[in-house]
Amino acid sequence: MTEQLQEQLPPDVMAQLSALDPTIRPELTQASWALLTPFHEKAGYTAPQIDRDLYYGDDPRNRLDVHTSNDGEGQAGRPVFVFVHGGGFVRGDKRIPGSPQYDLVGAWAVRHGYVGVTMTYRFAPEHQWPSGADDVAAAVRWLRQNIARYGGDPDKIVVAGNSAGAVHVASFVAGQAAGAELADPRTLAGAALLSGIYEIREPVPGEPEHAYYGPNPGPETASLPGLLDTPVPLLFSVAERDPYAFQLAAARVVSAWVERRGTVPDLVWVEGHNHMSTIGSLTVDEAALGVPLARFIGRVTG
Repeated sequence: MTEQLQEQLPPDVMAQLSALDPTIRPELTQASWALLTPFHEKAGYTAPQIDRDLYYGDDPRNRLDVHTSNDGEGQAGRPVFVFVHGGGFVRGDKRIPGSPQYDLVGAWAVRHGYVGVTMTYRFAPEHQWPSGADDVAAAVRWLRQNIARYGGDPDKIVVAGNSAGAVHVASFVAGQAAGAELADPRTLAGAALLSGIYEIREPVPGEPEHAYYGPNPGPETASLPGLLDTPVPLLFSVAERDPYAFQLAAARVVSAWVERRGTVPDLVWVEGHNHMSTIGSLTVDEAALGVPLARFIGRVTG
């Protein structure tokens, strides 16, 4: 059963989030989580049962956690919500001990009646494009084979990514994983692309994109054409306080979608939040992203 979640954060907290410099750097991360963590500690940011570090591939970073309820009733056939973290292609993890990152996503999923999955993946520069898509594809294959034992329905998998994680999920959906074609609704119920970039400009040395794509990425690295073609249902989001590159990426998706499909895509504007606090809004500020995200999951898995 879905738990009652906090619809909105207090106005003073939202004002402090909105006042932060939106530039993506450690100070933004630290300040955002300092504001949000007390609310997650009050709500509880871990699911009743977490099976950690399950290997979906051969690399030490090919690991995922499965978050479930321990109520013992009605657990079979639940939708499966998979979260792929960000980190500029070179850092991050599915869990940071002592922090809500990102056990809160698994707890949010369980509160909504889903099986939650948080995963990590290989990093650049050792592993470059399309290794992220390869790892998402491998995790989905593992889940389709194994998630039923945790009460999940392998035909109701929704994959979401934030920032670099959104780039990897988009790349997977667009068929850029090794030997893959466009993602198929028979293997993936839907995908949520949260503050992602879908066309890669020429990377500047020292920037995260340079480490992952190299200095001269070709047009084949763009996921937008594949996203326009895929039959898999998609949800996009951009935060009100996302930097310009993410605003531009969202605008280009809308423009291309209208040109191709004659309508705008399913796009959430995450009011009041920044690049880091978008995911942190789940459970404690449901009106921002949680409500439309849960509505999307319900629609594509119902």
